[in-house]
Formats: sequence, structure tokens, C-alpha cells
Amino acid sequence: MTKTKAQAVLLQNQDWQAAAQDACEQLKDFGPVDLLVLFASEAYGDNLTGLVQTLYKEIGPNILIGCSGGGIIGPERELEDVYAISVLALSLPGAELKPYHFSQSDLMKTDSDWLSSLIQKNGGLQRINAWMLLGHPFTIRDAEQMLTVFSQACPGRPLIGGLASGDFQLRRQAYLFLNDQVIQEGALGLAVGGEYTLRPVVSQGATPIGEAWMVTAAEGNVIQSISGRTAYEVLIETFKSLTPTQQQQARRNLLVGLAVDEYKAEFNRGDFIIRSLMGIDPNSGIMAINDEPRLGQTIQFQLRDAAAADEDLREILGAAKTALGQTEPVAGLLFSCNGRGTGLFGEPDHDARLVAEQLGAMPLAGFFCAGEIGPVGPKNFLHGFTASLGLFVPKS
Repeated sequence: MTKTKAQAVLLQNQDWQAAAQDACEQLKDFGPVDLLVLFASEAYGDNLTGLVQTLYKEIGPNILIGCSGGGIIGPERELEDVYAISVLALSLPGAELKPYHFSQSDLMKTDSDWLSSLIQKNGGLQRINAWMLLGHPFTIRDAEQMLTVFSQACPGRPLIGGLASGDFQLRRQAYLFLNDQVIQEGALGLAVGGEYTLRPVVSQGATPIGEAWMVTAAEGNVIQSISGRTAYEVLIETFKSLTPTQQQQARRNLLVGLAVDEYKAEFNRGDFIIRSLMGIDPNSGIMAINDEPRLGQTIQFQLRDAAAADEDLREILGAAKTALGQTEPVAGLLFSCNGRGTGLFGEPDHDARLVAEQLGAMPLAGFFCAGEIGPVGPKNFLHGFTASLGLFVPKS
């Protein structure tokens, strides 16, 4: 009988053929592979086709899926600015796995009927427990709309993933992998159903500061008033309430948190979707953010730095461990922002190492994203500066 099994391979090698051969050698005794997840450095460029086809042919998985990244993640390690591949092989008896490629024309549709029909033709909604989504950052015009469509078609299902990345200052290129194909547009989706799901663990890396307020006047992404006062007044009051050290941090890393559920009696870390503060006008008192808040929505300013990001990830992972109880994840997929890593923490391997420290050593694959996908509360969002982790666990 086939057993539940997972194995991760992380390799650094500028020679793509050597990297592919090494991965195949390490996985030669794995047995039948239901799912092979591959993340590879965008710098391999045109050689990614040969890499993908070699792994698909030699390992022979039922499904190969993945994308390119500027940094590549494996068990307890994060390889930044080098040529690397991360491969996760999975045997998941009882799982129902279905890959999809969604073209840019598909993703431009604003209703979810097309997606619901497509899913129904391939087994029905009732068997989908979660989605892994990988997007092409240069061809998806509205990633938030894409998530809305998926959430409407599959209500209650978590979406985990990210947008492919690379060194976009040198090359505006990104790649998606599906079986033996390399694709440069649209998005890939992996429906996970049957006896397994992807359990989301999302850390936005921010700490609430000051008090929670209410949006009382807003138009689009511009907030005119908060709790009956100008947004600028509330911001200044919040700033003055901080310690000198926090004030220094706030000059560079001040953000806005919008409550996902404003009916909660008390708000804590994890109750907000974190968004950037794009600008503020002291004369008119208005404030612009990169989201469109609702009237009556709870808002609270946030700080993000290395210490806050470390604390938040530890707390979120600790809560996940408690919730899992005796259930041990089979494997994990880690989608970290390309603004994290050494640039944020001053040292390599932070997120991958902390996952192992808090949840135990497990097969892990991932990459540094140009935008991370994951739920906060019951809703799915596109994030920045976030670590979005998906854990393969039994559905029960």
C-alpha cells in the first residue's frame, strides 16, 4: 500500500543540468510521486525549460507545478541571489489533486461563473479543500480581483501561494511550471482535495500601535476622517503616544491595519490586513493607503521592522502548533516576501529556520515572492512583506 511520504531537496548550482541530475539522484528511491513542487532561480532563464522537462521525465510525477523566484527556500535554509532549485516530492494517498492553468483572458473576467463551471467539469466543488496559486506578476493585471473570483467560486477555501519573482531590475521575466511546460503568462492553480488540505499560517510581520479607531469618511483609497477627526490628527496623536524608539521606527515603517472583522470586541495581532500608508496631506488632513477601506471599518496604525516580524511569526507559528495538536504536517510550502530575508533580518534563513524551530523539522519548499497570497480570518488577500505558509495535513 502506498504510504504518505514527503522529501525535500534544496540545491545550489549554476549548472542547471547538474542541479537536475542531483535532484533526480536524491529522489530515485522515493517511489511513485503524486506531486512534485519545483521552485527555481529566475536567473536560469531559458534553461528552465530543460530543467523542468528533465525533472518531469526522470522523476515521473503525476503532477509537476511551480515557478521561478529571486530567492529559493528549502528546509531551514533560504538561498538568496544564487542559482538554486527547491524540489518537494509528495505521496499523498487519498488526496485529490488537480492542476489548472488560467490564462490572462480568463483572469480578466470579473464574475466567477467561468471558474465554477471549469471546476464542476473536473470533479465538483465539494472535493476541493484548498488552493495553491502561483501568478505571473507581469501579466496578471489585477491580482486582488483574481482572488475575489476564486473566493466566490470556492467560498471558505483558503488560497495559499505567491507571485513569481526574480531580479526585475535586470530582467522583467518570470516563469510558471506545469508538468513539462514553462509558461510565461496567467496563473497556475492546484486544487487540493480528498483526504488532504493545505492549512494556512500567515504572518504579516507587523505590531499594532496606539488605539483602534473607526473610518468615518473615505473615498476610494483616501481616508478623510477617522472617528470624526481628520486622519492626520489621529496619526499625530498616535505618533506622540509612542516611545522615542518607536517614533524613530515609525518614521520609516509606519503602516495601516484594516480589521477583517470590525465586530470583534477586542483587536489583536492577526485581526488586521496590513496595508501601506502611501501619503498624507497635513493641510487637508487626508491620508492615502493602498486599499479601499469601508465606512465603519476599524483601523489601527502598525509598525513593521525585523523585531516585529520575528515576534509575529513566532506567535503565529506557536498558535498553529497548538491548533494542530498531535497532527504532524506532512510537508510545507513557504511563500516569503522578497523584502524579507537578509534585507530585513540582517541574517539568512530566518523564516525557514523559524518554521522548523516552532513546528519541527519537515520537508519544506518555497521561494521569495513578488506578492504573497494567504487568508486573514475568513478572507483571502494579496500581501506584501508577509510569510505565507501552507501545511499539507490530513483534512480531518
